Amino acid sequence: MQLRKFLAQISPITQFVISDNSQVDKRDLAHSEPHYPSPWMSPTAQGWEDAYAKAKEFVSQLTLAEKVNLTTGVGWQGEQCVGQVGSIPRLGFRSLCMQDSPLGIRFADYVSAFSSGQTVAATFDRDLIYRRGKAMGEENKIKGVDVLLGPVAGPIGRVAEGGRNWEGFSPDPYLTGVAIAETIKGVQDAGVIACAKHYIGNEQEHFRQVGESVGRGFNISDTISSNIDDKTMHELYLWPFVDAVRAGVGSIMCSYNQVNNSYACQNSKTLNGLLKGELGFQGFVMSDWQAQHSGAASAVAGLDMTMPGDTEFNTGLSFWGTNLTLAVLNGTVPQYRVDDMAMRIMAAYFKVGRTVGNENPISFDSWTRDTYGPIHFAANEGNQQINWHIDAQEDHGDLIHEIGAKSTVLLKNNGALPLNKPKFLAVIGEDAGPSPLGPNGCSDRGCDKGTLAMGWGSGSADFPYLITPIDALQFQALDDHTRIEAVLDNYAWTTTEALIKQEGATALVFVNADSGEGYIEVDGNAGDRKNLTLWGSGDELIKNVSSICNNTIVVIHSVGPTIVTDWYDSPNVTAILWAGLPGQESGRAIVDVLYGTVNPAARTPFTWAAKAEDYGTEILYEPNNGNGAPQQDFPEGVFIDYRALDHAGIDPIFEFGFGLSYTTFEYSDLTVAKTSAGEYQPTTGQAPEAPTFGNFSTDLDDYLFPESSFPYIWQYIYPYVNTTSSFADASQDPEYGQSADEFLPPGSTDSAAFDLNPAGPGLSDKSGGNPSLFEVLYTVTATITNTGEIAGEEVPQLYVSLGGADDPKVLLRGFDRIAIDPGCTATFTAELTRRDVSNWDVDAQNWVVTDSPKTVYVGPSSRKLTLSAPL
Repeated sequence: MQLRKFLAQISPITQFVISDNSQVDKRDLAHSEPHYPSPWMSPTAQGWEDAYAKAKEFVSQLTLAEKVNLTTGVGWQGEQCVGQVGSIPRLGFRSLCMQDSPLGIRFADYVSAFSSGQTVAATFDRDLIYRRGKAMGEENKIKGVDVLLGPVAGPIGRVAEGGRNWEGFSPDPYLTGVAIAETIKGVQDAGVIACAKHYIGNEQEHFRQVGESVGRGFNISDTISSNIDDKTMHELYLWPFVDAVRAGVGSIMCSYNQVNNSYACQNSKTLNGLLKGELGFQGFVMSDWQAQHSGAASAVAGLDMTMPGDTEFNTGLSFWGTNLTLAVLNGTVPQYRVDDMAMRIMAAYFKVGRTVGNENPISFDSWTRDTYGPIHFAANEGNQQINWHIDAQEDHGDLIHEIGAKSTVLLKNNGALPLNKPKFLAVIGEDAGPSPLGPNGCSDRGCDKGTLAMGWGSGSADFPYLITPIDALQFQALDDHTRIEAVLDNYAWTTTEALIKQEGATALVFVNADSGEGYIEVDGNAGDRKNLTLWGSGDELIKNVSSICNNTIVVIHSVGPTIVTDWYDSPNVTAILWAGLPGQESGRAIVDVLYGTVNPAARTPFTWAAKAEDYGTEILYEPNNGNGAPQQDFPEGVFIDYRALDHAGIDPIFEFGFGLSYTTFEYSDLTVAKTSAGEYQPTTGQAPEAPTFGNFSTDLDDYLFPESSFPYIWQYIYPYVNTTSSFADASQDPEYGQSADEFLPPGSTDSAAFDLNPAGPGLSDKSGGNPSLFEVLYTVTATITNTGEIAGEEVPQLYVSLGGADDPKVLLRGFDRIAIDPGCTATFTAELTRRDVSNWDVDAQNWVVTDSPKTVYVGPSSRKLTLSAPL
């Protein structure tokens, strides 16, 4: 390995070419300021005390090689999971298993395919979101997974066309913050470590990786840089990660992109300064797969675990492994930093209730469904049983069914719904039926055939079954003695026309729009969507059907908003439903809503604009920096989605938070009660000197590969050296031996006590920021009355206007989902914390409540705020 290359962090100043072919010095591009040293864990951090003590006891027993083994993946396809670190056989500690995905266990059989994060967010139901997380955690634990790679807050959804928006929850940071926190609590209550991702500014698939981009004909040298200002970072992109940290998340995955021209997995500002310093994060930072770009530099910048371990898939080369061992022996990386990496990993392990030696065995293999095969797939070695085909589904299908129905948003209804034993149903569209290849016929769901129930990429899972809409509708039609016929081809117009023009037809048109991760391209959509139209000429299909049938009901399965402007207000389009990506119970869920078994109450977790330009943001589809890193500026600041349309005075088709019911509700009696909370107190004090746990040998002979203990596996990443003649020979670097000062920024290896961040927690506080931020300042209540004739659920939403000229018109700051019987009332209650009414002050580098007049609003959507009161 070329250790010197791995240690280098700051490249020489070079010339960059911008899109107009002018030459620009790198110093003129967005810059990420350094922040060192990497903060070490606090033994008294609230909620982490017991985990810290257990981790200290364990890590104190480890050799340097064993600590490095904990931090370094064994290589792509090195073992059974998509990512595994080395084991510690001496202490009975098996390799930690990291596995996708945020909606089910990728590459495993007999597991559930849950609704997407974006879909469950539409329920606006904290309990359902928690239960989904708990169920996913339970399945992962049964299968032997230690770290579930999810949930997602990056992308948050800056751009409506973003390919992986569906993996996350919502472009609103408050809703995403609630959803990611509840998911994490559920996953970790099941005994599995959650990994919040992708941190941070990971808002598009184009140019996220150099190799992927070069493979598509783009000549770039570095991944895209998301250029985000300090205020926007705090008030938007960091916001949900605060909630993740406060929920006790065990790990956070740093992303592929650069942030202000510094790679996210060695960005000392975002990792050391924001995450571990300002938020006081006590868990470990894991790299996305091949998102590490340096060795010592990423270590001191705050990275704690490298995945999958090799610099590029199946090379057998690693920035860490042997090189990290040598860097510590040489003094380049301080001992405390490797100790802290190991401490953070093991503390997260113990925090979720794990005990060494009692882990469930890894009972599946990511690379084959064969029962027997090589445990080391890349090397084709170690033949044994690798798949036990254990059924982990339990009764989670019922939960998925419930979420699917309760997440379906009724966007329009002219009295067509609920259906009541219709005489004749004409079901139109490919999205209503099965794929001819089967539900798992395309690898990682990388196609759009049949009904759409999840997007594509590493965020997918295999369906154990998929109930399509036509399946469920036919069973309902059988019970109702309804005539039902289907045309499951979007382009079979002659057949469709002949069917729908028959007297008394109710046309159910199913359409979709797909997207996914950037390594897969579907119909020219390289992860990110090319546009916001429906796929398969879905818009034309709706217009054609509704031009003939005066009772056309549209069901949209999609990864986000689509442009419905041309047809949504047609009088012949009598109802529109957005059913998201509902997972394996898709058909039964939509039938529940269509027929009124479930009274819809879901709310759209994003805005439906009249045209794509209304959102004010767009994907960077072409490089704009010559062969350098594409530069994606975020000039809109905090104004994305509904905030952007509000700010620009643009009317949406369906606003954020909008959703109809089969009953009606009225709002009244808004009250605002101020609490006796004290003044904001900046945090003071110091973190103690960096601790170390156990000494280590400096004799290179002690790190020679132990051939007598186990065989060498090809491409497997080890912490050992293969020669002890010299450090230089061991690293294969003739210039090895230079000091850390020649490679790393000033202060990056300091171990002395340092001042705590004034905006961060104290040493004994709960992680997530200054404890004063989470003090309740106001309690808001309102009365909700069901004025209709059937029972239903309502989702009252609380918004706040911060009052400043540069603030959004309103910001979501509370919600609930409340069941109310007809003629009855219920009380909506929400608490406003200091954080909810604060702005980030870039000069003071802290949160402040400005003097601008503030107003609280309560209503059923972001544009229908029935009640208001000053704060």
